[in-house]
Amino acid sequence: MPAIVLLGAQWGDEGKGKVTDLLGERVHYVVRFSGGNNAGHTVITPDGQKYALHLMPSGALSPNAMIIIGNGVVVDPKVLLTEIDGLAERGVDVSRLRISGDAHLIMPHHRALDRVVERYLGSSRIGTTGRGIGPAYGDKVARMGIRVQDLLDPGILRKKLELALREKNQILFKVYNRKALDLDAVVEEYLAYAQRLRPHIAETRAILWDALDRGDTVLLEGAQATMLDMDHGTYPFVTSSNPTSGGACVGTGIPPTAITKVIGVTKAYTTRVGSGPFPTELFDAAGDHLRKIGAEYGTTTGRERRCGWFDAVVGRYAVRLNGITDLVVTKLDVLTGLAKVPICVGYEIDGERFDDMPMTQTGFHHATPIYEEHDGWWEDITAARTEAELPVNARRYIARIEELCRARVSVVGVGPGREENVVRHELL
Repeated sequence: MPAIVLLGAQWGDEGKGKVTDLLGERVHYVVRFSGGNNAGHTVITPDGQKYALHLMPSGALSPNAMIIIGNGVVVDPKVLLTEIDGLAERGVDVSRLRISGDAHLIMPHHRALDRVVERYLGSSRIGTTGRGIGPAYGDKVARMGIRVQDLLDPGILRKKLELALREKNQILFKVYNRKALDLDAVVEEYLAYAQRLRPHIAETRAILWDALDRGDTVLLEGAQATMLDMDHGTYPFVTSSNPTSGGACVGTGIPPTAITKVIGVTKAYTTRVGSGPFPTELFDAAGDHLRKIGAEYGTTTGRERRCGWFDAVVGRYAVRLNGITDLVVTKLDVLTGLAKVPICVGYEIDGERFDDMPMTQTGFHHATPIYEEHDGWWEDITAARTEAELPVNARRYIARIEELCRARVSVVGVGPGREENVVRHELL
């Protein structure tokens, strides 16, 4: 089982970090393949310690795994070093980290442009985190990006940055009336980062190819999720990369033939952060219940998450798009105490029923969910470790998700801790 992809099957925040941590002791490498520090993974260890990770792969908390930031990630070196220092202070071995020299850097002009453009858009804003991720990917595609390897060559770094600021400073100053950035100050700042990051920078493709040749297990960890994919998500309300299984290959250099399993993580309900369509979103007491009991606030931003019922149309779409072989359903415990637990099984758009994702953005914006109601349960399920220990209505709910999404549910999360799971089928 050489390469396994782990990704989100909704709009993010499904609990991927917990699953990575659960598998971490049984894999040799954990590789982050997309996104930047706009992502957030929360991991709670068996001794109750809570870690919020943004750029570091969640495998950092698994002492036996090498951790790699792949070429598909955009890296803010200041944020990464802060995270490295924070983990080191808590006794985590960060010497295992390797960063692809081909990963792109988030620069000060990316952050400045991200914030000012989002404010300029007003009510049409995308809902970005303002951390420069989109502009960094934009420069990558425009072939004017600055990469991690450029930190190792001061001349190249200055030359590339000078060229970039020639344009970006004009935009900041003349279009948005913002202060231009100083070339010398930025070069000095980033060369200081280079000294500390140098031991971690490597040709990560070769490392992973050698690992696969040895038969080592490589876990490819996604950030964000399927419905935020640049090509396959709810465009334009998406992230700036491809957090789907195809993006795992592009973002690491691992060939698709090496992938033997794709694990999709989904909540037992649905959440979303930021703007964009969300057919099952709730604006009533049920939505407040999910938000409060599920502690639905962003790991990275602290923003309230929008909450809604489970959307099987989205779930089935994610399964088919990614080739998901196993589903992990998290936060089933949050639904405890609800008399009825609906599942969206289709959409109505202009009087017509759709059982699959509509083709157009307009259609999805106007989709009204078609619900199938299921009886809830009142029993506390947090101590359940086998399927037989779950209430019968909880078992029926999971079975229906499995049937509608057309992929087996292998693990059910019944609490936030690493061990609070019901394992129906072993993932490894």
